[in-house]
Amino acid sequence: MRVIDEGVGIPPAMLPSIFELFVQADSGPARERGGLGVGLTVAKMITGLHGGSIDVRSDGPGHGAEFTVRLPLVPQSARTESADAGRAGVPLAAQRRILVVDDNADAAASLALLLKFSGHEVHVAHDGEAALRLTETLRPDAVLLDVGMPGMDGYEVARRLRLRPGTKDAVIIAVTGYGAEADRRRTRAAGFDHHLTKPIELESLADLITRRDS
Repeated sequence: MRVIDEGVGIPPAMLPSIFELFVQADSGPARERGGLGVGLTVAKMITGLHGGSIDVRSDGPGHGAEFTVRLPLVPQSARTESADAGRAGVPLAAQRRILVVDDNADAAASLALLLKFSGHEVHVAHDGEAALRLTETLRPDAVLLDVGMPGMDGYEVARRLRLRPGTKDAVIIAVTGYGAEADRRRTRAAGFDHHLTKPIELESLADLITRRDS
């Protein structure tokens, strides 16, 4: 199936990364269009769950884009077996209890949805205080933490999480727009295990989440 439009097109340099999480071709401060850069990541994930693939082609700005979705054709008798296998989802050993902390409600909800697609149990908080209250009863295996939040920032949240018995051993990952070496040193000092700069690769995030045994 091909979907072709005559819209703004995609710069050639963006084509290799257009399906990555939070990638947007028009990402400058004066951009006119909304969105979070999540839709194509979700489309790729859903297509992959059906055993298919999605590709994009564009001749550049002003020349529109063409998306091609390929899905396997299988006999009816094999569809039930495939659906049963799909429902099995991620192996239990790879499932994690995850807390997403971001003051951008849409970004948090989108990231949580993608993680749920991968079979994880996901909870969301929109500020540092709410995150700390939630971890009083929730013992997350991993915390995906925005750094630049108003009020209590991500650095302080990470420091407090490291002092609590229920979260001192959790995998704490900074998911942020700040990527300079000074920012990375600061997250390490605050107790973060990893530092991911937006846009992030979902595969890399999944590997960091499941790397440590529960």
